[in-house]
Amino acid sequence: MILLDGRSLSFADLVAVARARAPAALAASARVEVQRSRDWVVSVLHGDRPIYGVNTGFGSLARVRIDPADSATLSLNLVRSHAAGVGAPSPEETVRAMMLLRANALARGASGCRVELVDTLLAMLERGVVPRVPSQGSCGSSGDLAPLSHLGLVLFGQGGRAWLDGEELDGPEAMARAGIPTLLPQAKEGLAVTNGAQLTTAIAALAVWDAEVVLRAAEVAAAMSIEALRGVTRAFHPAVHALRPHPGAVRSAARLRALLAGSTLTDSIPEKIQDAYSLRCTPVVLGAARDVLTYGRAAVEVELNSVTDNPVMLLDEPDENHAYSAGLFHGEPVGVACDAMKVGVAEIASLSERRLFRLTTRRLSARLPPALDSGEHAGLGLLFPHTTAAALVSENKALAWPASVDSIPTCEDQEDHVAMSTTAAWRLREVVENTRRVVAIELVSAAEALRFRLREDPGVRLGAGAAAALARIPGGEVFTDRIEATALMVAEGGLEDLCPSSS
Repeated sequence: MILLDGRSLSFADLVAVARARAPAALAASARVEVQRSRDWVVSVLHGDRPIYGVNTGFGSLARVRIDPADSATLSLNLVRSHAAGVGAPSPEETVRAMMLLRANALARGASGCRVELVDTLLAMLERGVVPRVPSQGSCGSSGDLAPLSHLGLVLFGQGGRAWLDGEELDGPEAMARAGIPTLLPQAKEGLAVTNGAQLTTAIAALAVWDAEVVLRAAEVAAAMSIEALRGVTRAFHPAVHALRPHPGAVRSAARLRALLAGSTLTDSIPEKIQDAYSLRCTPVVLGAARDVLTYGRAAVEVELNSVTDNPVMLLDEPDENHAYSAGLFHGEPVGVACDAMKVGVAEIASLSERRLFRLTTRRLSARLPPALDSGEHAGLGLLFPHTTAAALVSENKALAWPASVDSIPTCEDQEDHVAMSTTAAWRLREVVENTRRVVAIELVSAAEALRFRLREDPGVRLGAGAAAALARIPGGEVFTDRIEATALMVAEGGLEDLCPSSS
């Protein structure tokens, strides 16, 4: 059981709930804090002091006072008016991650909502009610308002659509079938549900997790290609990388040395002093991707346990007014990190495609068959899988353009700088998926090349990594099936146990 307290949620916890339906509950200490902030909101609801979103309007209407008797209607109208997303539905795992993150943010006790609201979110996760959340319509500031409002529609019984164990239903029907009572939102609770960056963070967190797996698979693919191309290993020597000790490059070089250990193919051409950049510079390029993913992971890790709504209730501050209006909902920290990671992950694919080109080009491949066509099946070489890889790499270049440098003012210029962080996160996800497939194509191609080397000289010994990986890469006559099966194997961690001590 994962206990939420707003402070200790990990990446592994998030992935477990999003993808494996691990159970989560509100920690006892968090219940106390949530109730405490709720009590303060109730105590000031009928007072003279304006509290944003409690007894005032929203956005550019913040100076409009709302009668306390209308506070519940205010919350309900916020959800209804902001549920304006469009486009394809977000994947269920992404919505589950978003719901968990929203519950964890509320668990911190700074949002002024009822404990029942958090419990209802967690009950929806436990029983498989996943709102249909459109993937478009968020500028990332004030948080992911539209996506979270679609969650609010289902939570508050206002319609919407939801999946229940894979079946799409009207929101109220899904909740009824799951035996979960819907809530009527009270003062501040419309904001508590909708005003946060949780869709952006959900997309980013799952993408970071997947990108790290793809990176490690790319190091396996690189090692296999370096062997097949009879590469020179002196470029990976630890003393070399100690001269320019970027942490990622040092680790990637160590991984390559471990994966290549025992190979008789590498360093087997005496007159060959050095390789092309796509081989020789592999630790440097993949190391840069490692380092940017380390930065991105750290940024998202902060976000997993952050409060991102407005206002926040700081009950331990001496100020008589404990409601602080601020800008914690702004998606910039995650958006900038996603934009940086897009570049790093795109470079993984770019380097992989260049090695793939060498594997399939006879004049560059240390006499591998042209297009890796063994002659057993005439015309079934791997030229066109390389073309697919080139297309994906080109697509990544367009996706890597930074979304967070853009801003379009909204809300009558009250929201005059927005993050576009949700767009950055979605694009990161696409880049990761494209890169996984490019790496899968290299794995398939390098496996073919190594099989040729083994037929060419049965006495060849493969490196530790290639020997272990070769048996796991799916075969088959239809290339798209082989590519997708290999990409799925990578996604499911099928290469994760190779030299784990240096991963």
